[in-house]
Amino acid sequence: MKIRSLVTWFTIFVVSLTIAVSCTPSQPTSDAGNSESSPSATAAVKMGFSAWPGWFPWQVAKEEKLFEANNVKVDLKWFDGYLESIKSLAAGQLDANTQTLNDTISSVAAGSEQVIVLVNDNSTGNDKIIVSEDIKTISDLKGKKIAVEEGTVDHFLLLLGLEQEGLSPEDVDIQPLETGAAAAAFVAGQVDGVGVFAPFTTQALKRPGSKELFSSVDFPGAIPDHLVVTRKMIEERPQDVQGLVNTWFTTLDFMAKNSEKSTNILAKRAGVTVEEYKEYDAGTTIFSLEDNLKAFESNNNMTSLPFAAQKISDFLVKTNLVETAPDLSKIFDAQFVKAYADQQGK
Repeated sequence: MKIRSLVTWFTIFVVSLTIAVSCTPSQPTSDAGNSESSPSATAAVKMGFSAWPGWFPWQVAKEEKLFEANNVKVDLKWFDGYLESIKSLAAGQLDANTQTLNDTISSVAAGSEQVIVLVNDNSTGNDKIIVSEDIKTISDLKGKKIAVEEGTVDHFLLLLGLEQEGLSPEDVDIQPLETGAAAAAFVAGQVDGVGVFAPFTTQALKRPGSKELFSSVDFPGAIPDHLVVTRKMIEERPQDVQGLVNTWFTTLDFMAKNSEKSTNILAKRAGVTVEEYKEYDAGTTIFSLEDNLKAFESNNNMTSLPFAAQKISDFLVKTNLVETAPDLSKIFDAQFVKAYADQQGK
């Protein structure tokens, strides 16, 4: 398990189109039982997911054959490195992927045709900036070594915190490390702070005297997580996109009725104990049907995806994480969530 990333996408996208992911050191691996079978005669939807509490429910869908129950055939691929899943979607090797809003905006800015069709969750504390005991305030970060995977949403969170206190990225000494390695470096005392997400937060907090300085709960709506599909999928296989969206809500219903069994599946996929996994519950707000319908609406706060997308796009441009602002007018498609709501009479 590695990262939820927010990459400088112009470079990543061009590289992914020319050399694809075959030139990267680690390749995605499918879980046991690579493809989901269903009555559908169409090719399996190639869908990626990776380490994040809001995406682990897809493992429940796989193991409980809920994709099949919704008449969609899925080859669900687990990625140890989230960045690899991002690159695979951009390179056309996936039809769908689990991604943050930040990453999707960055990818669209680089020219990739991607559409958000479902909100899985909002990070409400599971992304954290964790520091040594001598650091008391955000201002104390000035001149300190902070380990974070460059381009990740936790890098983004760090920049938000610095900006709030009137600091710039140049005011801290960012140590670019893969998320797991960043947590390990912090525990070893090699850096003063670290930006990590669950379950790596558990590892980072093993350093004596360490503590959370701030988290995603301090920036509501800043880190939403989604199911993203290619525009080609929507145009050519809308029934399969609908099947994926329906499966999400079917999975949430299953988990509500089978809590213990589901938590065991989630913890195993996360590589933590059931007790540790339960600690993540408050830090990730899983989105229900009602939450999804509300999120796709337009209003003037971060609970609205269109509003949040514009704010994040502006921030990405300002911090040079993307070169130019993308066209956000087609980045969201609520038709599949609305269709499910109609089916349920809501």
